[in-house]
Amino acid sequence: MSPQKKATIIGVLMDLGADRRGVDMGPSAVRVAGVNERLAEIGYEVTDAGNIPVRNAEMMKIADRKLKYLPEITAACQTLADQVEAALEAGSTPIVLGGDHSIAIGSVGGLSAFHHKRGQRVGVIWFDAHGDMNTPDTSPSGNIHGMPFAAILGKGAKELTEISGFAPKVYAEDCVLIGARSVDPEEAVALRASGIRVVTMRELDERGMSSVMDEAIEVASRRTAGFHVTMDMDFVDPDFAPGVGTPVPGGPTYRESHLAMEKVADSGKMLSFELTEVNPVLDISNKTAELGVQLILSAFGKKIM
Repeated sequence: MSPQKKATIIGVLMDLGADRRGVDMGPSAVRVAGVNERLAEIGYEVTDAGNIPVRNAEMMKIADRKLKYLPEITAACQTLADQVEAALEAGSTPIVLGGDHSIAIGSVGGLSAFHHKRGQRVGVIWFDAHGDMNTPDTSPSGNIHGMPFAAILGKGAKELTEISGFAPKVYAEDCVLIGARSVDPEEAVALRASGIRVVTMRELDERGMSSVMDEAIEVASRRTAGFHVTMDMDFVDPDFAPGVGTPVPGGPTYRESHLAMEKVADSGKMLSFELTEVNPVLDISNKTAELGVQLILSAFGKKIM
């Protein structure tokens, strides 16, 4: 018999990266939707590491309008990086539940640190309606949830780029952004200059999800030990995932989103998984968290038959 597959759930109660509140309840919503039990049903030994706490915005003042809540977000991301690395050391696949997308700085930081010590690179497949490539100089809001992709590439505030003590965490040629359809003007310039493979919704419509995913998996794994998957639930069309802070119409369908995750599972190259921006305050009967769990299951190998 093959050894049982292991997964470690890590919740991050983070909503400081965005103006719209409520995503700090996302990890609870995903757990209520049965993520632990349903992973066990498809053969995983699941460890729940609990939640990384984050102070409420009401308890603090914003020191820098270009980098809102920077000290608190930095501390939480470093704690998350350490927990991700510990899960990998234990032979378990980390599943990070957010929280706003600023937490990707910690998730990718921990994965990259683990492999950096072994002389290996890691890739990223970033599913998102937005680019998340702002820096303090380009961000119109100062919200850090719009900066994590830039940070893991070593661009932006040093506190964020040097989580776990080194930068960059990944190289642009190992990264793919899929589903982009709402990008700030200066962010678009940065994305084009970055070298990241960007698949907009137009290209996704023209080529189809299967072809796009084949390319994305090849890009993210050809020079690396494997890749991190980070899923912002606003990637999915809001008809299917209404409970997000920044919904953008015209996203992938329910089935297209599942196909993307099924292709990830088939590749065998995924090293860690992250689900962000589930906002129960804006959801309908926990619909978005339920879909999030279903997508996690598809990424971890659940099949139709």
